[in-house]
Amino acid sequence: MLFVWLSFSIYNHIINQPNWQTSWQQIKATLTGPQSFKLVFVVGLMVVNWTLEAGKWKILVRHIEHISLFTSFKGILAGVSFAINTPNRVGEYFGRIIYLKEGNRLRAISLTVVGSISQLIITVVFGIVGLFFLRQLFTSGTVTTMPALSLLWIDIILYGASGVAVALLLVYFRLSFLIKIIEKIPFVTRFVYFIQKLEDFKWKELLTILLLSLARYTVFIVQYVLLLQVFEVNISLWQSCWLTFVMFLVMAVIPTIALAELGLRGQVSLLLFGLISKNALGIVIMASSIWLINLVIPALAGSLFILGTKFFRSK
Repeated sequence: MLFVWLSFSIYNHIINQPNWQTSWQQIKATLTGPQSFKLVFVVGLMVVNWTLEAGKWKILVRHIEHISLFTSFKGILAGVSFAINTPNRVGEYFGRIIYLKEGNRLRAISLTVVGSISQLIITVVFGIVGLFFLRQLFTSGTVTTMPALSLLWIDIILYGASGVAVALLLVYFRLSFLIKIIEKIPFVTRFVYFIQKLEDFKWKELLTILLLSLARYTVFIVQYVLLLQVFEVNISLWQSCWLTFVMFLVMAVIPTIALAELGLRGQVSLLLFGLISKNALGIVIMASSIWLINLVIPALAGSLFILGTKFFRSK
């Protein structure tokens, strides 16, 4: 229902755009023109993105089990397949652990959370940067209004996100100390086995995981910038970056299901990139392409990997 409602809203926005038919013809011409190589490059970056995530997962699980990078890669894609139908992609955890030994699967869930926190830290920190420049857009008079958002709300979100970023960094780099305190709570004692490996993470290892998360984030930004150029959404490189920063922050905090995310991603993209560019059709197709390349294609590949595991084969 969410997807249908958002899709209808986006459709109305596009058909009310002046000369949208001309924009569509320009987009079709671009796909076969000199800019088309950028689309191929974006698909290649999708492989880089999930390989980086596989490297991060390999580092995380080595505390309980050593796996190859390829096995880690298969687990990551399997996770995407599980995640696509679950709220906020929580099914991703269960897809990853099927490639681990049976006794290690539940213990690996807490390790996955460490990787998720590292990615969230990067998203929030850069989101704060994006919000700062969005605020500048309002205060400079370039934009005076935006649906459901005002300067006051931008300030509230900016300060709130800053507090969250500080809290996440403290939790992340003091993880070992925090787990030792949690283990002393009486009703947690029976579950200590599942979280005790979190004590083994040293700050250098945590920093490595954080840097891999930053590398993934950089890949995402490059993908967006290239597709904005491919679909002729004419905004500057820096504007493309900070608007994408804000969009990632918004997508991180709004509960959704990956299948419905297409409509939500398109709506958020229209609200943000539409502040500067009037090419609504190009913005929507850019957002749809990212969704297709980064989620749907990996999910389909992951489903093929899943079918070959003992977990799903009859004994």
